[in-house]
Amino acid sequence: MKKAFKIFGFALLFFIAALFTFYLVKNERLPVGTPSVEADAVANKMLNAMNKAAWDSTQLVSWTFRGDHHYSWNRVENRINIKWGAHEVDLDPETISGTVATNGKVIAGQEAKDLLKTAWDNFNNDSFWLAAPYKVFDPGTTRSIVTCNDGRKGLMVTYTSGGTTPGDSYVWILDENHRPTSVKMWVSIIPIGGIEFSWENYQQLPSGALVAQDHYAYGMVNVELKNIE
Repeated sequence: MKKAFKIFGFALLFFIAALFTFYLVKNERLPVGTPSVEADAVANKMLNAMNKAAWDSTQLVSWTFRGDHHYSWNRVENRINIKWGAHEVDLDPETISGTVATNGKVIAGQEAKDLLKTAWDNFNNDSFWLAAPYKVFDPGTTRSIVTCNDGRKGLMVTYTSGGTTPGDSYVWILDENHRPTSVKMWVSIIPIGGIEFSWENYQQLPSGALVAQDHYAYGMVNVELKNIE
């Protein structure tokens, strides 16, 4: 038994050391940038490459986030139907209000308020992976051109207000046609600064708007969107 605990202790120490080393190697400081007309011009080129006009005309979009969060977003009325687990929420994201059902039974009171807040937080996160490139001129954003640690130029967008986690920054890496190929993140919910997710496997919606279905980190972990319609 003592030998087993000793092996477990060594394994735990090795795991902690590996995590610490990974953090030291991968963690990056936020690039320094100044909002500029040049950055706004690049942002507009990115929006043109993504067909922002078509996204604006998209009235209804639905998708599944990582297999267990199901969304149907009526963008005309700005209402979102969200299903996960035993819960279904019809959400007004502007007021964080709506109707809540658990196991098919409508609920109210504090439990409903908590689930509405959970649905709103989930939507803010999960819709990022669907529509983030279209949000670079949202209220409370600033844009600047920055240089990453590896020398690549990127479009940094900082959200100074709004959403669930204001203060987060994202650096978009664009191809020669100004379409996003990846995004580097400095966000409060991820302890490693500069973690990079790919933006790939684009799907064109019937409206003509483009959305990326796959977002790989380190070529292994995929934040996947399915059933996009």
